[in-house]
Amino acid sequence: MDQPKHDYLVISRGQWDEHASHEDVQRAIDQFYVWYESHLASGRMKPGSRLASAGKVITHQLITDGPFAETKEIVGGYWFIVAASLDEAAALAAQNPCLAVGLTLELRPLDAERPRSTDITNETPLQWRQG
Repeated sequence: MDQPKHDYLVISRGQWDEHASHEDVQRAIDQFYVWYESHLASGRMKPGSRLASAGKVITHQLITDGPFAETKEIVGGYWFIVAASLDEAAALAAQNPCLAVGLTLELRPLDAERPRSTDITNETPLQWRQG
């Protein structure tokens, strides 16, 4: 019996290896799209997108130009992997041809549950976790 599948967010981070040639990077990009599109067609991935450099940062009562330099230089794009486990998703992500020329990937399971303020999540202040 097949295990239930879950969605995992893949965040592409980093910059191209400065010692790689433009040709090496382009070859990895081309190989990535062949790899990516074949997994889209098979249902093992869901589409994502590259991220543009422009954006806005929105806080409580303020909207500023952004994202901050650190973020826009590090996060390049995203897509989704459909897998039965985090390990299975990581094994598929590890096949990404762009890893060989400097990029890294962050893989995060999606949490479909509605959060409660008492849950320990990424948004939970450190003081609340120690209480």
